[in-house]
Amino acid sequence: MNAITTTDPEFTPGRELNFLEKFAMNFIIDERDLPFISLISKMLLTQIPFAFFLFYTDHISWWMPIVYLALCIGYFLGPFILMLHNTSHRPLFKSKYKFMNNFIPWCIGIFYGESPETYYAHHLGMHHMENNMENDLSSTLKYDRDNVLHFHHYFFTFFFAGLIQLWNYFTKRQRFRIRNIMTFGEFSFLLLCAVTLYFNWQASLIVFVIPFIVARYGMMAGNWAQHSFVDAQDPENNYKNSITCINAAYNQKCFNDGYHIGHHLKDNRHWTDMPRDFRDNIDKYAANDAVVFRKLDFFVIWFLLMIKNYKALADNFVQLDSNKPRTQEEIIAFLKTRTRRVPTK
Repeated sequence: MNAITTTDPEFTPGRELNFLEKFAMNFIIDERDLPFISLISKMLLTQIPFAFFLFYTDHISWWMPIVYLALCIGYFLGPFILMLHNTSHRPLFKSKYKFMNNFIPWCIGIFYGESPETYYAHHLGMHHMENNMENDLSSTLKYDRDNVLHFHHYFFTFFFAGLIQLWNYFTKRQRFRIRNIMTFGEFSFLLLCAVTLYFNWQASLIVFVIPFIVARYGMMAGNWAQHSFVDAQDPENNYKNSITCINAAYNQKCFNDGYHIGHHLKDNRHWTDMPRDFRDNIDKYAANDAVVFRKLDFFVIWFLLMIKNYKALADNFVQLDSNKPRTQEEIIAFLKTRTRRVPTK
């Protein structure tokens, strides 16, 4: 096997904590999650006050939405969604402060296009249960994953019918509690948007509506890329229906989200353990012919698929088994077999 090195974030124990970190440790479970406290603090000190200012000011100058959306979407959105992802799988706050775990989805998430509880219900309550198979409402199997029209059918179905589909999914399975909490969260957010649009449509459009649309588009593009390369002969195999991205700037910013195979293999694995787990199990990845890229993130991969640029994908493809090297043409042919639609029942 190749000796593959990773440069993505890992936890180094024994670091001296500063005063604020020591204070935060009174509340949070795991020292490895201190970066989440730092991220929350930055948002509370910068963008979120800016959001309130937009509602307060009598005049929104032309530059304000540009700066606000650059800060919200360009800087904070990705890290926030992956913080939400990680804290959905592993609670951030200690049991005696468990009520504070609602702060991220209910108080901060609304500024990043995330309606409270919908992400948790869709991702943990449905997606991980169904593993991109036919009953997964975000399954990619029935699409050609390098077809831009297919992707937009996928997105618009989710955007306009996703909540109804998810409501029916939980109803059929008699999972009424998660269904009702999700419904309450979604309609609470939509009511917030309606009320703020009535009183200040410009600020509401900037603060709530645009991030909501961008977040949902981005999440579906990300999920599409994560599950684009599927082995039609073994679509339930996590090594063969997901991908991994290593040594990407995205992993530095978004808490090792690129390790999607490892995440599906063990969904509560801590994000700082992902690179080591990948290195320790290279042989399993190679044996299953897993798709691994270096220096790319899911959104670049999604874009390259949309323009069918398999050469760029092949150039960043990680050959896991040095004993069975592939030429660029062979890599391209292999990747194309993994993006074809998979027959379902």
